[in-house]
Amino acid sequence: MSAYAYQPYDYIAPAGLKATEPRHKVIIVGAGPIGLAMAIELANHGVLATVLDDNNVVSVGSRAICWSKRSLEISDRLGVGERSVTKDVTWKVGRTFHRDKEVFNFDLLPEDGHKMPAFVNLQQYFVEEYLVQRAQELTIDLRWKNRVTSVDQKADFASVTVETPDGSYALEADWVIACDGARSPIREMMGLEFDGELFEERFLIADIEMQGDFASERWFWFEPNFHQGQSALLHKQPDNIYRIDLQLGWDTDPEVEKRPENVIPRIENVVGHADFKLDWVSVYTFQCRRLRSFVHNRILFAGDSAHVVSPFGARGGNGGLGDVDALGWRLAAVINGTAAPEALQGYDRERCYGADENLLNSSRSTRFMSPEAGVERLFRDAVLHLAARADFARPMVNSGRLSKPCIYPLDAPDADLPEDARPGAVAPDAPLEHGWMTEVLGREFVLLVLGCDAPEIDVRVVKPVLTDMIRRRYLGDQPQAVYLIRPDQVVAARWLSASAAEVETALVQSWNG
Repeated sequence: MSAYAYQPYDYIAPAGLKATEPRHKVIIVGAGPIGLAMAIELANHGVLATVLDDNNVVSVGSRAICWSKRSLEISDRLGVGERSVTKDVTWKVGRTFHRDKEVFNFDLLPEDGHKMPAFVNLQQYFVEEYLVQRAQELTIDLRWKNRVTSVDQKADFASVTVETPDGSYALEADWVIACDGARSPIREMMGLEFDGELFEERFLIADIEMQGDFASERWFWFEPNFHQGQSALLHKQPDNIYRIDLQLGWDTDPEVEKRPENVIPRIENVVGHADFKLDWVSVYTFQCRRLRSFVHNRILFAGDSAHVVSPFGARGGNGGLGDVDALGWRLAAVINGTAAPEALQGYDRERCYGADENLLNSSRSTRFMSPEAGVERLFRDAVLHLAARADFARPMVNSGRLSKPCIYPLDAPDADLPEDARPGAVAPDAPLEHGWMTEVLGREFVLLVLGCDAPEIDVRVVKPVLTDMIRRRYLGDQPQAVYLIRPDQVVAARWLSASAAEVETALVQSWNG
């Protein structure tokens, strides 16, 4: 019996079973965290999507658990950020061990002055539950047990066939967003394939419920004494749930390894006792792959349907929320008539770039954790040996470079100002007199004006009191600056001073990424 109560959502017979429905603006396939977040983000911009899901419960098992500071900032804009950090287990310290000796540790957010913590652990089923409730508050049309069985598209719309417990029906939409996971049926129906690498390695994931005194930290072991595999990982989650990942080797049988009589002794070796309850078990393989393009005329891909990575580094769910961040404002502008469909190519360029960054980091982590015999293994073992003795080797230990927001390579005006706030980067958070910087940026283009007057242009202006922290993060040694911030809180351009014409030009360029 799971510690979490999986409550089913009500299936309601859709209107399309009895009569042809009017063409929808957007259909989202998949009510996981990315599909739900996409629907809410579109609603924030005045576009109500219809969400189709073949199930009627949230995801079973913890699945994605590590949510980055940037993902929490996005979640806050979606209306579930504060609830998430109230429930979660917050952490910022990670420790890496070789056998029984600690060789490396890190602190993710040593600097104060951010609304959200560096990383939190929160089971995916809680995230989905909060997003469902928020979507319901926004009257988003959530259709449970509505499985898409076919998809087609014309020049200016797409159509899907949907199977329900009461029969099948058809829907048309201006746009369809596939958020239907790593085994995306939409991707398969369209004959699209991933490019990339499948690693021949298997890991066991187990959620256990127990009363424990483990710190709220990320603990990773190479060649632990308690497990004959090559690595192990332990994370603490809310409600006394602990997540354990154990490397098994490619030659193991997944079905055999998932049997309780085989899982329980392994967990006992990790936690040192048998006083726990097995909550969920799965076996997975590594993949680092993506679609060549995320935009296919009227059908768009986001999240795991567009790209998949190994779980070490927490780049899956966090990368998917990055897709939501980059697509929502653009698609809403196209639908509302303030941007041409070509603006979606900016989404494709930026998120393909972001996916490639995640794939590169994930592949490097995977190779360090599962080195091939020969040079790779010799290098990995030498680094671990040195890391216990020499400071220079410790940053080379790679148990997963943790997710952080991608910095897009924008061709944009860029003054001599702090690197962390350069074009393409997410605007840094900072406390204001009332609230936080991330609370006043987003949903629309904003001119952030610091220490000078704003040019006369029809863009919302934010002009905060210049605290030491804002000066340090946005001005450096300069007395003033003007920043153009996109609706996804990414810096689009910056100047020491700017004319209205310069801002207008940067606004036009911002759509293309």
